[in-house]
Amino acid sequence: MNRETEGTLLAFLGMFLYGIEPVVIKANPTNPMSFAAFSAIIASLILWPIVFSTSSWKEARESPQYIPKAALVGVFGTALAYIAYSYGAQLSTAINASLITRAEVLFSFMLSYIILREKITKNQILWSILILLGLTLVITQGKVIVPRKGDLLLLLVPLFWQSGHVIAKRLPYNPFLIAAFRNTFGGILLLLLALPRGLKFSKFAIAEALILSLGQVVWYLSIKRINLSKATAIITPAPAVAIGVAIVLGETFTSYHMVGFILITVGTLMVSRIKSELKESS
Repeated sequence: MNRETEGTLLAFLGMFLYGIEPVVIKANPTNPMSFAAFSAIIASLILWPIVFSTSSWKEARESPQYIPKAALVGVFGTALAYIAYSYGAQLSTAINASLITRAEVLFSFMLSYIILREKITKNQILWSILILLGLTLVITQGKVIVPRKGDLLLLLVPLFWQSGHVIAKRLPYNPFLIAAFRNTFGGILLLLLALPRGLKFSKFAIAEALILSLGQVVWYLSIKRINLSKATAIITPAPAVAIGVAIVLGETFTSYHMVGFILITVGTLMVSRIKSELKESS
């Protein structure tokens, strides 16, 4: 199996994992900041034993100059993203949280093109527009709506995620080590921010920690093999998982949902067939 295929399959696995996340976050009954802190800290406790058992920690010892950048991945990808995600989901809905964060593909294209010098083809842009059209139909249900405060917060989440991903893609560390550093540094920052408001543990933090630890490792393994922009497009249909759970819980599935998911699925499958390339040097 070549790197392109491996990266694509890993990205699809990440799609299912991240589809569950907004449902778990929305179900959390405790303070969002406290929930985020416990989730990240527990995720780091899951990851560090793996790091030490695989000797991945030696990479940090051999190249300690990259640790500050790993800390930045935690600040952007975990702390800032989690604050916006947790409060946004509480003020909105699980389905909206899952859908709005799929706008990540826009930030991915922008940052990947400017910073990582990844090639964005016309076909990639075309199919991604189809994906975003599908998301728009699902979110608006064909109506002109005023975004909720929670929805606006959720729009910041993909920007923070992609900022962290851009830094992570350039780190020479093993994906397990990157994920461990990300949750450790991000978790400590979240813990410090949560302390003044009081800490309260929720069992949902354990479920979220499992999603975080496994999902991040799968994600980093993916973007080490294929373009960040392509991997981001592949995980775009993740809302299908959240909506599926919502239907089981009694939510209504409309024709706009149906048309939206057809567009999202077609667009994502077409993007996944595009080969990862870098821009030509001028």
